[in-house]
Amino acid sequence: MMDTSVCDSDALPGGTDEWHIAGVLVHADPVHIARVRQAIELMAGAEVHASNDVGKLVVTLEAPSSRAISAHLDHLQKLDKVLAATLVYQHCEDMAEMQEELSDEHSSGLH
Repeated sequence: MMDTSVCDSDALPGGTDEWHIAGVLVHADPVHIARVRQAIELMAGAEVHASNDVGKLVVTLEAPSSRAISAHLDHLQKLDKVLAATLVYQHCEDMAEMQEELSDEHSSGLH
């Protein structure tokens, strides 16, 4: 059974200190890919990592709650010339853990 207690802030008034990251595949009208990319890049917490000539964009969204991720996804789907925006994954981290400095002593050698 998966423990979701860390990522339940939407169920609590005021929430908890956490951060959500989502991966989204956006399909846009290829003729207007530059305009769609620009609109996405203007969104707070959104970043376009890749795009191609057939209108596909790989986007990440970052927000403090799953509700905010949902709102961003809804906004993406309503952008002019966007044909579809599909959530590929969503991950949540406790903010306190994200602020911890990692030491290299247990590193696998990958950087």
